[in-house]
Amino acid sequence: MARAELDKQPSDVQRMFDAVARRYDLTNDVLSLGQDRRWRREVLDAVAPRPGERVLDLAAGTGTSSLPFAEAGATVVPCDFSLGMLRVGKQARPQLPFTAGDGTRLPFADGTFDAVTISFGLRNIVDPLAGLAEMRRVTRPGGRLVVCEFSHPTWGPFRTLYLEYLMKALPAIARGVSSSPAAYVYLAESIRAWPDQAGLAAMVGEAGWRDSQWRNLSGGIVALHRATA
Repeated sequence: MARAELDKQPSDVQRMFDAVARRYDLTNDVLSLGQDRRWRREVLDAVAPRPGERVLDLAAGTGTSSLPFAEAGATVVPCDFSLGMLRVGKQARPQLPFTAGDGTRLPFADGTFDAVTISFGLRNIVDPLAGLAEMRRVTRPGGRLVVCEFSHPTWGPFRTLYLEYLMKALPAIARGVSSSPAAYVYLAESIRAWPDQAGLAAMVGEAGWRDSQWRNLSGGIVALHRATA
C-alpha cells in the first residue's frame, strides 16, 4: 500500500502491519527520535494501573506498550488484528496473553476491563467511532479510556516544519530502517488526515464516553485523550 487509503480497507492495513512487524519497534524508535519511549511512560501514568486490574491494550502490536502494565501488577491483554505483529510479540514476550481481534468487533464480553488504552492505532481502525464505541462496551462502568495518538502541533511554524518532516523525511528515513518502507508513506498521510485534538475529543464523547479531555505532548505532535465509561 503505497498511499493512504482513507477508507482504510482492513485487509490492506492488516497486510501493511504484517509487513512492518519484524522491525517495527526499531523503526518507531528511530522515526520518533526516541520520543516514543516518553510517550509510553505518559500513557502508563495516565492509565495508572493498579495491581489486579484488567487492562486492554488495543492495537498493541508486538506488546512493547503492554509490558509496563504487566510490570505494574495489572492483568494486561495485548490485542491486535495483525497476526504478523502478534507472532513477533509472542516470540519476544511469551508471558503476555496476546489476542487477535478487530477493533470494531472485540472478542470480549461487556464490561470486562477496568481500563482500555490504544496508542497510535485508532486512526488505523476502519471506523474509529465504532472502535471507540466497542472500547466503551468492553469497559466496566466507571472504567478508564486513554488514547495516545498523533495530533496537530499547536504552534503554526512548528506545525509547518513537522508536516515537512512527516511527508518528506519520514519515508526517506524509513527506507533505511523499516522492513516495509512504503507502509510509512501511508502512515504519514494518515497522520496528516487525522482530526485535531478537539475533533478527537468530540468523537470520544459521541462514542459514549464521559468527561473527555486531552493533554498535548511534544508540542502537540501527540495528544493524550482521557475519558470515563
